[in-house]
Amino acid sequence: MQVAILGCGYVGIELGRQLTDAGHDVVGVRRSDAGLEAIEDAGFDAVRADVTDAASLDAVPDVDWVVYAASAGGRGPEAARAAYVEGLRTAVETFSERPSPPDRLVYTSSTGVYGDHDGAWVDEATTLEPATERQRVLVEAEEIALDGPIDGTVVRFGGLYGPDRYRLDYYLDGPVTEGYLNSIHRDDAAGVVAHLLTTDQGRDDVVLAVDDEPVSKWAFADWLADECGVDRPPKETVEERGDDASRRVRASKRCINDRLHAVGYDLQYPTVWAGYRSAIHAFRSA
Repeated sequence: MQVAILGCGYVGIELGRQLTDAGHDVVGVRRSDAGLEAIEDAGFDAVRADVTDAASLDAVPDVDWVVYAASAGGRGPEAARAAYVEGLRTAVETFSERPSPPDRLVYTSSTGVYGDHDGAWVDEATTLEPATERQRVLVEAEEIALDGPIDGTVVRFGGLYGPDRYRLDYYLDGPVTEGYLNSIHRDDAAGVVAHLLTTDQGRDDVVLAVDDEPVSKWAFADWLADECGVDRPPKETVEERGDDASRRVRASKRCINDRLHAVGYDLQYPTVWAGYRSAIHAFRSA
């Protein structure tokens, strides 16, 4: 199949590798030269285009599947709206109006759409309670993906980690703020999207993409310190962190991945305990 990955970054490049290795023709789409070079280094085609500019998307060839993984980075709500809502709407309209429109769309969202559930369990049926403008933008984008003319699937990623994103300094140095980690390794995040595309699962549906075990940040930090052979880090409650605690930090929930298993995906890294082994080995070998 022909696949376009719009906003081909941290997860998108790994997704492109996996799909290319499986025999699919993949094109990664980015706005910057640095982004295009990273895609080419990963071994598949790169195209410069801006998802908010319909004319620039003409450079992207006709495809069978579109993956929308654009990111606003750490910028404010205006940038988030441009990336997630306006960009997605433009992409859906542009590709759906082609003589050979795509058959599938996967939009990568975030578990941030749930907001704060005070540590309770959540799944795809849980009422969304976005607490920030950025989270409300993500919810609006999900609606565009599911209600548009292309069969859409929304994948809600937990916290991404993996190569270049293990954040060992944060957990080992502290202070570590209380709460739960709902995580997924980069390779599994990409694997979930590839699985949903190639097995035709999840049409017009939402899939929560997290690993099997939400863990206490404090327990994880202590385990990580023990495994790395260093002192356990200091801890702090949300109240102790005070005004420095963002709404994202204050949000507490535990995500259930039953539907992920139901659609047939087998995690490479079922827990952070497994996913961090290579990082621990590298730390101890340094």
